[in-house]
Amino acid sequence: MIRRREFITLLGGAAAAAWPVAARAQPSTKLPTIGFLSTTTPVGSRQWMPAFVQRLRELGWIEGRTVAIEYRWAEGRPERAAEIAAEFVRLKVDLIVASAGLGAEAAKQVTTAIPIVCIISIDPIGQGLVASLAQPGANVTGLSTQGVDIAGKKIELLREALPGLRRLAILANVGNTGAALEMDAAETAAIKLGLHAVTSPIRRAEDIAPAFETIAGRADALYVVGDVLQTTYRLRINTWALGLRLPRMQSTREEVEAAGLMSYGPNFPSMYRRSADYVDKIFRGAKPADLPVEQPIKFDLIFNLTTAKALGLKIPDSFLLRADEVIE
Repeated sequence: MIRRREFITLLGGAAAAAWPVAARAQPSTKLPTIGFLSTTTPVGSRQWMPAFVQRLRELGWIEGRTVAIEYRWAEGRPERAAEIAAEFVRLKVDLIVASAGLGAEAAKQVTTAIPIVCIISIDPIGQGLVASLAQPGANVTGLSTQGVDIAGKKIELLREALPGLRRLAILANVGNTGAALEMDAAETAAIKLGLHAVTSPIRRAEDIAPAFETIAGRADALYVVGDVLQTTYRLRINTWALGLRLPRMQSTREEVEAAGLMSYGPNFPSMYRRSADYVDKIFRGAKPADLPVEQPIKFDLIFNLTTAKALGLKIPDSFLLRADEVIE
């Protein structure tokens, strides 16, 4: 497997004034090694990865000098994530960073000894990654998006933007435990708000087109559960949704930039950055079992006015004033 060198420049530059004692090494000494398991593609994560790399550098972990990093890309395929996790065990990496719950689940299946930091997990308890947020209890820790907890809030915001909303389709990769849990939470919330909910489960990229064919004519808007599959194929999903003139609620700013309508959720670059602090603590001797899972303290509401105009939507000014960012 060829290592991804495109991130080396992000790790280069002036060295930190004082490197961590644990990271100082002579050329003949094996450097601490991170196995980075990205569940998407290099393109899919390029907007978030620099934040992780930059924070490592600030903490003194500089690739080739104080740390080694092996990058691998699962491209949205669970079977590939499992292969990468097994490869990292064979390589005897010192720590595995998984970009999402899917990768962390794969890594946990093959090792109970190597520390695992999960950057983005919808529901780490429901996914079986940790025993509790305060005391993870095993070899996995990291950050949670609270996707299940905020599902109802996302639907309320969607209805506020679209006062005439009556029928809601929910698209989710049910092959991802966390995404399936969020889909259930979104369906329950929609029904409580008096909406007719239509669930549309998918498991692979080939399911996207049939899912939209099923949704056609049955929904006024679409709730897209964020996960590695929809992140990898967000342009395809947004193209289908635009074709059906479906307003949609998504999870990240990047999806809204890709012609989505709106998103509500934590800032992903910030989560990537925070995950580097977990790496630093573990390399300095902390145990994942004792490092609480971090939850976001701020959620961003992002809205794409250009997409709204393309869909012929008239959005209440009161809603636009609430947005943290309006893309025009």
